[in-house]
Amino acid sequence: MSACKLTIAYDGAPFAGWAAQPGRKTIQGELEAVFERLLQRRVQLTVAGRTDAGVHAWGQVASFALEGDPPEAFARRVNSMLPPEIALLEARVSPNSFDARRDARSRTYCYRVITGEVQHPLERGRALWWPYPLDREALQRCAALLVGTRDFTAFTPTQTEHVRFEREVMRADWRAHRPGEPFNGELLELWIEADAFMRRMARILVGTMLEVAGGRRSVDDFESLLRGAPRDLAGETAPAHGLYLASVRY
Repeated sequence: MSACKLTIAYDGAPFAGWAAQPGRKTIQGELEAVFERLLQRRVQLTVAGRTDAGVHAWGQVASFALEGDPPEAFARRVNSMLPPEIALLEARVSPNSFDARRDARSRTYCYRVITGEVQHPLERGRALWWPYPLDREALQRCAALLVGTRDFTAFTPTQTEHVRFEREVMRADWRAHRPGEPFNGELLELWIEADAFMRRMARILVGTMLEVAGGRRSVDDFESLLRGAPRDLAGETAPAHGLYLASVRY
């Protein structure tokens, strides 16, 4: 028996997250229902990153045990049966030991913030609108502090199943883009790659960094949070609609 490696993109807005939940519309539930219809058997997906409700993905990776070869034109047939918010970008047969979660070396997320006095209509539901002043240098200083092995206890909900709160961050930086004239704002993106992420970790990091950039707290305060501080000392959780699972490295 081999494994099928899936690369998936989705708009997370209509879904209650990745993980299948009774009575709720989820990405995993939609995919597994389609696979069951095509393969005539129950399929259970393993995923690299369990995204929360409303979070999007450009390059999510999942896998399942494959009996024989996949049907001809498998990806095209799957896409014809999926809701338009989900797309199977690639389906590839991998060695039977491949596991999308266990074999992942790192995950990369992108959080998008759109600035400006007027909300950009084409970024509504795609980026967090931030009409307030921001210190760009403070954002970059905060991002630089993330690189290395840090204790992210402050950046995940208090009620959690996690037992290990240290994560290794390989890179973290903010990038600025111009959305185009005549819009006078900027599109800011936090790109962060780590061995693994805890629940809501990226969004709480963004929410706290925006407080630093807005002058509500200092960079030194942000640094102190990376030493295992409790959750209530960190900032608010940034909205889900600005977050994207960009890629998974194996």
